[in-house]
Amino acid sequence: MNVSAWVWVISLVVLMAILVLDLVIIGRRPHEPSLRESGLWVTFYVGLALIFGVGLALTTNFTVAGEFYTGWLTEYSLSVDNLFVFVIIMSRFGVPRQYQQKVLLIGIVLALVMRGGFIAAGAALINQFSWVFYIFGAFLIYTAINFFRQGEPTEDDFKENVLIRWSRRALPVSRDFSGSRLTVHENGRRLFTPMLIVLIAIGTTDLVFALDSIPAIFGITQEPYLVFTANVFALMGLRQLYFLLGGLLDRLVYLNIGLAVVLGFIGVKLVLEALAGNNLPFLNGGEPIGWAPHIPIWLSLTVILGTLAIATVASLIKSSRDNRSGDKLPVA
Repeated sequence: MNVSAWVWVISLVVLMAILVLDLVIIGRRPHEPSLRESGLWVTFYVGLALIFGVGLALTTNFTVAGEFYTGWLTEYSLSVDNLFVFVIIMSRFGVPRQYQQKVLLIGIVLALVMRGGFIAAGAALINQFSWVFYIFGAFLIYTAINFFRQGEPTEDDFKENVLIRWSRRALPVSRDFSGSRLTVHENGRRLFTPMLIVLIAIGTTDLVFALDSIPAIFGITQEPYLVFTANVFALMGLRQLYFLLGGLLDRLVYLNIGLAVVLGFIGVKLVLEALAGNNLPFLNGGEPIGWAPHIPIWLSLTVILGTLAIATVASLIKSSRDNRSGDKLPVA
């Protein structure tokens, strides 16, 4: 793809305008959105992503659109998994439901900024060193194994990192929330509210998530514009999806296994592409390895979509069976 500067500018302006509109809506009326409101917003954002992909197909080709859809679906799935941790953080810090929207939106903005930096760094590394695919692929396979071992995140899995613990010790923090404000006056002193600690927890968690998601999408496409837009569309609407799914998150018991398969598949795909374009002098004399196959984008999309569909259906079936079994337990 040859993306001109004005296309980048227009894309950034439009996406920033949507985020600002989101922030204005929350700022004017903090509330817990209803299922209907959340559903409409999620449908709107998903529709935007689908329309954007169609626009790519019409202005470029179907391969580019397929890369966008595959990358967007992968990032969106990883973002849903991230919601488990967000739920744990909100519960751990006791954030009132009506202010959770603002926390999530600020977290999304922080994620966009951090992922933008990772995308720029990743693109520069790939252009300079093609062997970085070996590292990305190995990292994703390692992450997939961890996903498979850990299973569904629980509250015990969230541990406060160094920055959160330092913030608690070093900063003067009030005991209670004061709306969605970050500071408050108490007894003539200006104190930070627990909201600041929550934002630090969300921001540092976003940073960890980016370490998984950016290598994953570079396994789908190496076009920075597609990598960036797929990430943006995956994060847009994540706030409303948090409230839409609600208790359904607890029923997606096999989601981590599905994501482990997806990340493992992309990791293997990256390693195969690295072998096909090998230039490491200590491997095959620095020559490409001919037997390494190229996995087409349609196959990647099929595997990812199929895996996530199977994981979701299997999760709902198991949850339904568990609920029925629980209903049949005798009452003591």
